[in-house]
Amino acid sequence: MTSNQQPASFISTSPQRDEGNRLGVNLPVFLLSGIGILAIALWAIVVPGQAEQLLTSTTAWISANLGWWYIGLATAIVAFVMILAASRFGHVRLGPDHSHPQYPWYSWGAMLFAAGIGVDLLFFAVAEPVAQYYSPPTGSGETIAAARQAVVLTMFHYGITGWAMYALMGMCFAYFAYRQGLPLTIRAVLYPIIGKRVHGPIGHGVEVAAMLGTVFGVATSLGIGVVQLNYGLSLLFGIGENLASQIALIAIAVGVATISAVSGVDKGIKRLSELNVGLAIGLLGYIIVTGRTAFLFDALIMNLGDYATGFLGLSMETYAFDNATEWLGLWTLFFWAWWVAWAPFVGLFLARISRGRTIRQFVIGTLSVPFLFITVWISIFGNSALEIVMSGNREFGETAVASPERAFYQLLEQYPGATIVAGIASIIGLLLYITSADSSALVMSTFTSKVDAAHRDGPKWSRIFWAFTTGILTIAMLFVNGIPTLLMATVLIGLPFSIVLVVAMWGLWRALQDEKARSAARLAVGGPLAVERSFSQRLAYAVTYPTARDVRSFMDRTAAPALKMVAAGFADLNNGHHAHVRVTDIEIAHPLRDEVVALLPSVRLDVQMSGGDFTYAITPVARPVPAYNYAVGAIHDLYYRCEIFGPTGSLGYDVIGATQRQLMSDIATRFEEHLHYLELAEARGTARKVPLRQLARNLRTNLRERARAALRN
Repeated sequence: MTSNQQPASFISTSPQRDEGNRLGVNLPVFLLSGIGILAIALWAIVVPGQAEQLLTSTTAWISANLGWWYIGLATAIVAFVMILAASRFGHVRLGPDHSHPQYPWYSWGAMLFAAGIGVDLLFFAVAEPVAQYYSPPTGSGETIAAARQAVVLTMFHYGITGWAMYALMGMCFAYFAYRQGLPLTIRAVLYPIIGKRVHGPIGHGVEVAAMLGTVFGVATSLGIGVVQLNYGLSLLFGIGENLASQIALIAIAVGVATISAVSGVDKGIKRLSELNVGLAIGLLGYIIVTGRTAFLFDALIMNLGDYATGFLGLSMETYAFDNATEWLGLWTLFFWAWWVAWAPFVGLFLARISRGRTIRQFVIGTLSVPFLFITVWISIFGNSALEIVMSGNREFGETAVASPERAFYQLLEQYPGATIVAGIASIIGLLLYITSADSSALVMSTFTSKVDAAHRDGPKWSRIFWAFTTGILTIAMLFVNGIPTLLMATVLIGLPFSIVLVVAMWGLWRALQDEKARSAARLAVGGPLAVERSFSQRLAYAVTYPTARDVRSFMDRTAAPALKMVAAGFADLNNGHHAHVRVTDIEIAHPLRDEVVALLPSVRLDVQMSGGDFTYAITPVARPVPAYNYAVGAIHDLYYRCEIFGPTGSLGYDVIGATQRQLMSDIATRFEEHLHYLELAEARGTARKVPLRQLARNLRTNLRERARAALRN
């Protein structure tokens, strides 16, 4: 019998059902982000020339003076996540120790891909290899060496480095929310470093920076996508290529994205992602079959080899002696800034769909599943385009460089059934557009809300607001010279949040070191993760599947009185540690479906201590009755466990049916474990150990006396 529920501190204590009333808005973050974004959009629309000039000069300065920062940071993040996955921390779950993944591999991989990559993949898969072929960063263009390098550079810009940034933020969000019981927000990653100050101006500032980066990153992708889709619709239906058409496309896409975001992850984003990946695989297969199949596979293997052997060199390449500052700013720095800007929103979305996976599973999946598909996609389409250019079709190449939004469709025109294939490509582009817009709206709503549980999203009206705000910003940037302005804005906006990524690595590492100390304390104390039941209790437990009524009875008659006696025991010790017990009604989620099945009491003991508070919570969770049950009495579809929750979520054992004395003994064991953890974590030397252990012995003696008194009474 295992659990897949939220930590006790993360489950709503409110019986309200209306989401809009239950979730409040984080006003400082919401107002500063909303006003800032709308002000920038208005500025771009009213004085586009001034906006373009400022963005151009600022981006040029960043490229010339801070290129080393983006390159070094990106490489450090790749090393950090890989080392973490390979280390002893790889087995740590992004959730309670006994949790399991919510989504199967295909659904999870599809959402990874669709949320992490937008419609720009269609844009750059053809346009960038051709552009790199004509104007490589080093060496002469239009050569065999330039052709080999062109696809590899594109793969590098869409490769492991960017996904490592997503993996970093996803791990941070999931770890601190599902394992530490902190809010599913950016500020949570700062908690190990600055503590409770994350709830003040520092936390607000970090989340505003994340919001700006997210909105501009998504607006860049949407701006690129709408220009490309406009050309596709012009090709298919004769719709004019102009700003009015693009605004109409943005309005339609934002409307559909809003519906999807309001529907939530399971009903909207998941289904769109799976459909999108299926169509993309079909289009890819069509190009392989109808093109030069053997050549494309030869080129794919060659590209993979070149990427693998040159990855480290490319990762650290700043072109210090090659006078390629302009190229670096237009390509690698732009892509790294773009990944940085997307990292908070995609990271939170990945955390939202990755609860229960281990760090190793999460990193390997995030770095491999989408990247393998992207590699095949870029290699097939990029080499198909290069083949056309190198065979003498210079007009195609020049068009791809001058009007990159046309390149993908012009490539498809070289294949049989071009109209149908172009229509499928347009659907893929639209779905990529929508999945980026709806997942970003969902995440931005969470960023700016006071969400009380990690499995909940921001209110629906907030999702609608951010979907429309992103659309308005995209339109504003199209007024200011279109795509080039969006690219420059991304480089600029991504810079402040890049500092947050450094802090995130620091915070996650400190938290994992803290968990290492906690595990060592558990081993040192040697207390079993179970209450010590008698034979008759164990037999009754094995053949009984408790109902909601059983849980209420156990909480009222056994759990709450036991924890209150423990709190009184702390008061008797008179050691300055304040203990209090809370009994709250919580919503119990169905283990397999997104619905509430019961409202049951949870009881929690908190002991305030200078080195770190002690928490012991008994929380009901619902589980499906197994098919192999050997039960006495009537059986329902669900049964309930009363699990012990600590700082990292459920400890995985059920205490329903235990006596007050057994519960009090278990609390004493967990408290001894906590004291030993404080010794290891604080590293205060042997002088600290004697009073801590003496405190634990005094508490255990006090609890025995209280338990005996309760039995006598």
